[in-house]
Amino acid sequence: MTVYKPTWDLDTIFKGGSRSEELKGYIEETETLLSELEKLVYQFLPPKNPEQTDQLTSIIDKLQVTSKHLGEFGAFVSCLTAQNVDDKAAGSLVTKRSELDAWFRNVMTEFDQKLVQIDAHVWGSMLKIPSLAELAFVLEERRQQVKDKLDATQESLMNDLSVDGYHAWGQMYDTIVGKMKIELDGETLSVGQAANKLDSSDRDQRKKVFDELQGIWTEQSDLFTETLNHLSGFRLQTYKHRGWDDVLKEPLEYNRMSEKTLTTMWETISKYKEHYKEFLQRKAQLLGQEKLSMYDVGAPLGDSNQNMNYNEGAQFIIEQFEKFSPKLAEFTSMAFDKQWIEAEDRPGKRPGGFCTSFPDSEQTRIFMTYSGSLSNVATLAHELGHAYHQHVMNELPIMNQGYAMNVAETASTFAEMIVADAAVKNAGNEDEKIALLEDKIQRSVAFFMNIHSRFLFETRFYEERKQGTVSTERLNELMVEAQKEAYADSLDEYDPTFWASKLHFHITDVPFYNFPYTFGYLFSLGVYAKAIEGGRDFEDQYIALLQDTGRMTVEELAHKHLDVNLEKPDFWEHALELCRADVEEFLKLTS
Repeated sequence: MTVYKPTWDLDTIFKGGSRSEELKGYIEETETLLSELEKLVYQFLPPKNPEQTDQLTSIIDKLQVTSKHLGEFGAFVSCLTAQNVDDKAAGSLVTKRSELDAWFRNVMTEFDQKLVQIDAHVWGSMLKIPSLAELAFVLEERRQQVKDKLDATQESLMNDLSVDGYHAWGQMYDTIVGKMKIELDGETLSVGQAANKLDSSDRDQRKKVFDELQGIWTEQSDLFTETLNHLSGFRLQTYKHRGWDDVLKEPLEYNRMSEKTLTTMWETISKYKEHYKEFLQRKAQLLGQEKLSMYDVGAPLGDSNQNMNYNEGAQFIIEQFEKFSPKLAEFTSMAFDKQWIEAEDRPGKRPGGFCTSFPDSEQTRIFMTYSGSLSNVATLAHELGHAYHQHVMNELPIMNQGYAMNVAETASTFAEMIVADAAVKNAGNEDEKIALLEDKIQRSVAFFMNIHSRFLFETRFYEERKQGTVSTERLNELMVEAQKEAYADSLDEYDPTFWASKLHFHITDVPFYNFPYTFGYLFSLGVYAKAIEGGRDFEDQYIALLQDTGRMTVEELAHKHLDVNLEKPDFWEHALELCRADVEEFLKLTS
């Protein structure tokens, strides 16, 4: 049996970590590419007829090479800062990454402004030329979006100021969290390690961990109030100067989805909340409680006896992937073999998990902390789904690889679902089946209730932030109000400091880092249903869907590959009925 190492290999990217000489040379090469791209863009004269494509083609060629370099460098920095929060040299690279990103955004701002200057008729004809036709969606998207922004000088100024303003507040949050430690039962733990213990089957242990976490987040909450208020303030000032009234405008455009789709999704989910309220009530009874507290929601029921060490988890995932997609299974085996995964349970790592892509070397890396629970196995499968999505995109031009977060979560959740279903089917007895089915339903609770509470909190917080700074006390109140509504008032204790502990509220790359998860979960159910119907014939269809995620709106993607209309409730209801079937089976088994 193959033995996999739970630590990643970054030396195949750049040898020497944060002090790598290879990396230093690569940064210099990236700066040269940026300088050359900048020169091409500023010399670019908007063509007067469709045949004048040489300048534009040269810019696009240089743009794609430069994008790969920036992506490669950025992903490496993310890995360095995640694996060791005390790596000071990596911290300086974060600043360098922000500077290069701002430079690139400034160049792209100028490029977009020149695209707008091209006559509409000439532009339409140019996009039919083979060398540009495959990039038509992305180029047209850029041309349309720039019309909603300020002129190039003002946008460039905001990009420059964001390095030590907007993005710096997100980096400050990461720095503070990285230094936080908890003393628990004689151990010194990072907040990520401590949070893993909330999966304990011992309620006293869960409460102890929850209280300790509440204490440390409360202790630092004034600092996080500063980071959240300032980064949101920067974002709101940007919107104000651009003339944007709706705080959802940017996240919806980024996710290439309509507000009607988003509203329909949440409204349909809300109609199904009663089923999950009943589930939570039943779970409370099984745990001997009148009502669940927040730290009970994710608690296991009994012992599934399926805790898996890293190697067992890897083998289980590969076996289950093989049943749906041999290509996915083959890719996953390669990822384990080549040590693309950092899963070791050790102090000094940042909390959470992610998958990041290295577009130049066409590799990926997965980061998480694996302690052997089935939840960890599901998380690992989830991140491998992300990695496979990028893998099948590598053959496309990099400008067509820019898929948004909502469809990114489709591949990951699809992979996670394969493993969760398999765990239930492989249950050794009824008690184990109940425990595993409950673990599966927890995903629905997370996407329909927890994520909904984040969305409600963030939309309300931004409305209040328009009027001025929001205090720590008010942030706690908004969080509890959102949780009560999202969980249909079914809990007896909530998590007031969740806004501080959740990294997603402090991320500056993507605004509203919440609803795409729920979209991806429900959208992946449609994909999963087709996979079950189509068997192995589905594999090529699945790859085709993933490859279209960077060059279509989600409405177009759903219509082409699933033949559904996302702006109508039918699709969401069908997906939610599949989820409700799990709840009904659980209630029946535990009656």
